[in-house]
Amino acid sequence: MNVRKFHASSTREALRLVRDALGADAIILGNRQIPGGIEIMAVADQDVSSLTQVQPQAQSVSAAALEKPSMLPPPRPAAPAEKPAPAAIPAEAMPDPLVKDIAREIKFLRGMVEGQLAGFAWGDLQRHDPAKVEILRTMLSVGLSPVLSRQLLGRLPADYDFNKGLRWLKLALTHNLHVFGPDDDIIDRGGVYALVGPTGVGKTTTVAKLAARCTLKHGASSVAMLTTDSYRIGAHEQLRIYGKILGVPVYAIKDETDLQLTLSDLHHKHLVLVDTVGMSHRDRRVAEQVALLSGRGRSVKRLLLLNAAAQGSTLEDVVQSYQGQGDSRLSGGILTKIDEAASLGGVLDVIIRHRLTLSYVTNGQRVPEDMHLANAHYLVDRAFKLVEGSSPFAMDESEYPLIMASGSDDANWRNTGATGG
Repeated sequence: MNVRKFHASSTREALRLVRDALGADAIILGNRQIPGGIEIMAVADQDVSSLTQVQPQAQSVSAAALEKPSMLPPPRPAAPAEKPAPAAIPAEAMPDPLVKDIAREIKFLRGMVEGQLAGFAWGDLQRHDPAKVEILRTMLSVGLSPVLSRQLLGRLPADYDFNKGLRWLKLALTHNLHVFGPDDDIIDRGGVYALVGPTGVGKTTTVAKLAARCTLKHGASSVAMLTTDSYRIGAHEQLRIYGKILGVPVYAIKDETDLQLTLSDLHHKHLVLVDTVGMSHRDRRVAEQVALLSGRGRSVKRLLLLNAAAQGSTLEDVVQSYQGQGDSRLSGGILTKIDEAASLGGVLDVIIRHRLTLSYVTNGQRVPEDMHLANAHYLVDRAFKLVEGSSPFAMDESEYPLIMASGSDDANWRNTGATGG
């Protein structure tokens, strides 16, 4: 294996030399500071490939990938020396365990180099733009994902101090958080809406709240409630009790044919609300539910309920599972249980990146008082109001570089065309 050394006055210049000499897929083996600059040891990708026969993306980080950070500071001293590869032994002659060991060692080396470079970039950012560092800490502490935080930080004007930058950040989030306006209120527009989402997110109670609001404004004769939930014990009876209190009829639906026949009979109703079966977003029946509500006949708009107190990673999976395609895509969302959430950053992050339009937020069990039209300014402002006191989930200073080095830009966010407002 032909290991070469490159010397330059800066990390970026050294990486450029590596790329020019060995190609964009060159593998960085180590780096260290020398008088007047930096020394990088690298090897051509094909040299390692001939040894391990491992996919390039599983081997190590390329020189091109290392040039992605916008600022690369001077390196720290000496990375650990790598073990010499057994170049004399052809890969086909190596036993499988040896090939796997080499692959694991290369993966470890890749993670070590990426972590070092992330630490360099973080240290350089702290020295040259401390305001951006504080803004970044704030974004991560309120629950925004590293993906969205990187994107926003990259668009932040360079000459802004912390206070001005934080105001810009809130405006950018507000601009990209889409909510229904007063003219789009479901109660006024009417139609057929199915409330979907995981178990325990508050679908039945939210159906009752919407029905109560419509009853107060348009009368009980303008509303009907349907339920497809034949799994939960007492689910139908719970909705029937709400219907009896409101004077609104409740119908149980068994299949797609039953749904379309019932909707045909209710065509004169101003608002028809469908309470669906709560199921895990990993359940294969989610696709069957989408097919049921997207069948031929009267159009059924789906509103996804998101629990504001859930983890961002869980909410990401929920939206992806329920999103649907084409005409069966979600028509909007309702944010529930915001009174139980310590922070709204995670759920707003998911809503913004998936361009989901919010119609309502709920903050309690009272029917119909604890439901309100979504307000982007309020939600963003609420997300940045940190709870007093320390939390075991708060990150330490040394952990920020690792968080920012992980992952890559999200395609959904890149396609939003987000701006600062």
